Amino acid sequence: MKSALLTVILAAITCFPNARGQTAVRTLTLTETIVIAKTQSADAMNAIQTFKASYWDWRSYQASNLPSLGLTATLPYINQSISSQSVNGVQSYASYKYISANANLGLTQRIGLTGGTVSLNSTLNGVHNVNADNLLPYVSVPVNIEFNQPIFTYNQFRWDRRIMPLKYRQAKQKYIEDIEQVSITAIEYFFNLIQAQVEKKIQLINLSNYDTLYRIAQGRYQLGKIAENELLTLELSFLKAQAAVENADLTLGNAEFRLKSFLHLRDSSNLVLVPPVNITFFKINPETAVELAIKNSSTSTDFTKRLLDAASTVNYAKMNGRFDANLRAVIGLTQQGSTVKDAYINPADQRQFSLGLSIPILDWGVARGRIKMAQSQEDIVKTTVEQGAIDFSANVRINALQFNMQQNQLKIAAKADTVAKKSYEVIKGRYLIGKINDITTLNLAQIENDNAEKNYYYALQTYWSNYYQIRKLTHFDFRMNQPINFDPSVLK
Repeated sequence: MKSALLTVILAAITCFPNARGQTAVRTLTLTETIVIAKTQSADAMNAIQTFKASYWDWRSYQASNLPSLGLTATLPYINQSISSQSVNGVQSYASYKYISANANLGLTQRIGLTGGTVSLNSTLNGVHNVNADNLLPYVSVPVNIEFNQPIFTYNQFRWDRRIMPLKYRQAKQKYIEDIEQVSITAIEYFFNLIQAQVEKKIQLINLSNYDTLYRIAQGRYQLGKIAENELLTLELSFLKAQAAVENADLTLGNAEFRLKSFLHLRDSSNLVLVPPVNITFFKINPETAVELAIKNSSTSTDFTKRLLDAASTVNYAKMNGRFDANLRAVIGLTQQGSTVKDAYINPADQRQFSLGLSIPILDWGVARGRIKMAQSQEDIVKTTVEQGAIDFSANVRINALQFNMQQNQLKIAAKADTVAKKSYEVIKGRYLIGKINDITTLNLAQIENDNAEKNYYYALQTYWSNYYQIRKLTHFDFRMNQPINFDPSVLK
């Protein structure tokens, strides 16, 4: 009843300045406002694009784990130069000119568990020396298998297998939270406009009241029933009420512009908002909220990711620049010939094996310093994450407790609004019939009445903001008793 009455009054107030122009009116509920914000606001679009960037980063990582097929070629390479040569122990210079070409087709697969790579290759090389006859200018490798395995180095692939899935999971969680934040922002702009509309209504009513009171006071003053200072006080209040209406009108226009801008509404309709006063109250178990937040929140995932990043950095410091070994093995077929066709006839076996070592002898403690520094940073991250987890759980618990308080807070605010209105009407009525001559009492009652109504809508805003804040933290809709899942349609 109160909501419907307020909507009618606000519609009249909003449209009154534009009655001649017949400006259209658009009525919005809070639910409609949130839906519009989620579908077309700039914040929602930014959230989508941010997630898409993370999605394609994840897809790139997945693709990097699949076999890659590539062709490399030099067609041709021409070299004409003068180089030294030795004939029968005599050093001299001679002009050389040769043309070469080569091509390699390779299929490569990386081994994430060990950090090595295995590849299947086919190669053809040809060289033509202009200054000499090439008896066998072509060399082919019809097929070979090559295996490269670093033994003691830092394995980036292994760490990526642990960190990248967490990174993508965090991106999906962050998207859900960003969309819930869009709802929270929409609620803020929605109630800012409601407060501005309520303020305009209050100031118009106050102007009408002070106009009436001032006219009555003028008559009483002529009859000698009130002093001149009381008449002047009412005249001042009347003038202030006129100024307040103008200020309220400016605030209303600014609040409406900000809401329209946020919702990306391009029409020129005046907005009339319907306050969401019909509320089904319920309680949230704080411990349940904490459990859901730890399970679903991007903050918790970020804690785990930061610990893994720190451990990865320590592992890199321990493995990089220390004792290293690299194993390389090749097995396949090869042949040479005077023509391309001959280079593929009866190929011979090809075998290669090497074990490379890198042993630092003396580095004056450089590697040890890097390790200690990385370990110190890891300890800092562990301490920060531990404290952050405690603070995060406490914040979720406090938000749940604050939400549970809102039922009582709203009832108190509604009752205070009703009492203040009744008190003001009684005092105004008594003043009008002359039973109260103290204008200060009337002014105080009017201020209490105005503040009580504003406080009611502030309590209503707090309720809905807390509700969506707890949704953002837990990824759970306690009203519908269901989780808030990631919507894959965002990728379309």
